[in-house]
Amino acid sequence: MISEISIVPIQSSYSLDNRIITAAVLNEEPLVMKFDQVLSDDECQALIESASSRLTRSKLANKEVSQIRTSSSMFFDANESPFIVAIENRISSLMHVPRSHSEGLQILHYEPGQEFKPHHDYFGPHHPSSRNNRISTLIMYLNDVEEGGETTFPRLGIAVTPTKGSALYFEYFYDDPRINELTLHSGEPVIQGVKWVATQWMHRQPI
Repeated sequence: MISEISIVPIQSSYSLDNRIITAAVLNEEPLVMKFDQVLSDDECQALIESASSRLTRSKLANKEVSQIRTSSSMFFDANESPFIVAIENRISSLMHVPRSHSEGLQILHYEPGQEFKPHHDYFGPHHPSSRNNRISTLIMYLNDVEEGGETTFPRLGIAVTPTKGSALYFEYFYDDPRINELTLHSGEPVIQGVKWVATQWMHRQPI
């Protein structure tokens, strides 16, 4: 399943669920891609409405509340509904990793001033979850943000503006840790409006 070239085959478009998802490569190694038309407007709204009443303060991977991450969030349960299963199956096909390797789909909500400071999505060598580490991330933007809220990669010089229905993909499965370290990224503070995203993380083995 995992190629040392890339997990996702690089194409200009992908046909999934009777839709054409267009793609642009933002960086080749580590691979960072922007996808358009991943979710419809109705799907974005349904995810927001399903999550709104279940949000709690976001935590770091060590389960601690921190000023590093000031959003609110929730996770959908596995097989929670046919709608969530359909979304997760589409994501799995796009990310080229079986759904059995995925964490639950997470929804995050950012109010003005809230952010996620620079961090890596994979676990450090001493974290218990590093035995079956994350290998890739898909961030799906559920709304347009009036100002702020960009996803930035400071070591790659990349900044992505949230656009409703689009997604940002990046992977960090490489044997060379120096490549993985380049995926350091942040969710910049929202300045005006709010920001909603859905995030999917994939692991090396089933979880």
